[in-house]
Amino acid sequence: MKEEPKPDTVIHEVDGIAEYDNKLPNWWLYTLYGSVVVAVGYWYLYQTTGFGNTPAQAYQEELDRAAAAQAMQLQVGEATPESLTALSRDPNALALGKSVFTATCAACHRNDGGGTVGPNLTDEFWLHGGAPEKVFKTIALGVPDKGMPAWQAQLGALKTQAVTAYVLTLRGTNAAGGKAPQGERETLSAR
Repeated sequence: MKEEPKPDTVIHEVDGIAEYDNKLPNWWLYTLYGSVVVAVGYWYLYQTTGFGNTPAQAYQEELDRAAAAQAMQLQVGEATPESLTALSRDPNALALGKSVFTATCAACHRNDGGGTVGPNLTDEFWLHGGAPEKVFKTIALGVPDKGMPAWQAQLGALKTQAVTAYVLTLRGTNAAGGKAPQGERETLSAR
């Protein structure tokens, strides 16, 4: 004996719009259950066990490989005013310097160099000198009595010179909302 289909039942109605209690199609239910299983497996593998790299980790690794490849193309020599000025014109050095600046310097100097705890690097005023060799010395040896660490021991010669080159490009950009001028005015022609 064939079972007769049950009549549709209205379970909710608002403003003439009726919601029926219909059985969901099996294909839809299997897709839902499969998605839940995949999501739990993905979460367990990537988030809990750390077996695989998350997309953010994979992206960061790719950025690190690109920065390392760029760094291999740069020649590191003695940090002279001429070599630092030349690095400030090298796109690879500036890309490396910007990534170092963002990772290590932006906490005190802001991403745009406008300064927060540290001084504004975008104006013409410098606390420890704005010439390339003086900026390099400040970054490399730090200013311990002002709370700035010596970065060359941590970054190495290449990254220290690259971040110096990047800081040299910030001079005169006058970031909006930058910290008030500190130190002595220096008009610098090397860019």
